[in-house]
Amino acid sequence: MKLLSLALLGGVAVVAATGGGLAAFAGLTARRVEAALPPQGRFIDIDGNRIHYLDQGSGPVVLMVHGLGGQMRNFTYALVDKLTDRFRVVVMERPGAGYSRRAPGASARLGVQADVVAKFIGALGLGKPLLIGHSLGGALSLAVALEHPEAVGGLALVSPLTQPQDAPPKVFAGLYIPSPFLRRLLAWTVATPLAIRNRDVVLAQVFGPETAPDDFATRGGGVLNLRPRSFYATSTDLVAVSEDLPGFHARYASLKLPVGIIFGEDDRILDARVHGSPMTGQVPGLTYETIEAAGHMIPLTQPDRVGAFVTAVAGRVFGRTA
Repeated sequence: MKLLSLALLGGVAVVAATGGGLAAFAGLTARRVEAALPPQGRFIDIDGNRIHYLDQGSGPVVLMVHGLGGQMRNFTYALVDKLTDRFRVVVMERPGAGYSRRAPGASARLGVQADVVAKFIGALGLGKPLLIGHSLGGALSLAVALEHPEAVGGLALVSPLTQPQDAPPKVFAGLYIPSPFLRRLLAWTVATPLAIRNRDVVLAQVFGPETAPDDFATRGGGVLNLRPRSFYATSTDLVAVSEDLPGFHARYASLKLPVGIIFGEDDRILDARVHGSPMTGQVPGLTYETIEAAGHMIPLTQPDRVGAFVTAVAGRVFGRTA
């Protein structure tokens, strides 16, 4: 019996030591990442959320909202520079993403995040901006337009999530962790080394059939996802998205503002035939276009086409002088 107890204690010690080593590695990685890629913008507090944002250019306002696991460098990589000569471009990082912090105990539901976006618009005095929503940011932009129509002038949706799904894209399946305790445990143990190991596989799916830029890890902010808090926030967003999306989906026909959608025809994350073309029958007056042989990350890989698309939708919102 004594030998069994010693063996069990030894096993616990090994597990604790391993977990402690992984946590130390995750913490060290996070510190190195943040030292290499510090915040680019400013901060504002909205309902207990610490929101990191960038504000550049002048003219009619466009507000960029990134997708799942994204952050502002997904836009500053190339797209922002295509627009600042004509627009005041504001890029916000959603609660929990990038350098933004989600309020303690706050939900990640689309409706809750939409409230934050609307209050952010009011706090910065942005009027009724054109929302540019990429991927999950597209679903959030739709939620803002439905819940706070007074805060939005129009929607330019880039590879957006628009339809309820039974399951997340396969490449994100490992992020679907309903238990907050397990989510945090994994964030501080295996998430960082697994993200490093699976980097090439994930990038091939997220960018494919196009190739991820060689400097995506730095200039595009990819390594920010190696931080435990990024993993935790991304998993939280993924679990919460299905709570509100079906209800919002049922209300698309009520939208009364200019809406445009652009998709990569070969998007491997969100199928354009599911989330893009059907929206022409769900949203009155919606304009829709695709980019041949392009994938999901077109804000980085196709900035000229996306910039032209945004400008065209902006013309419907602000007038052709935009």
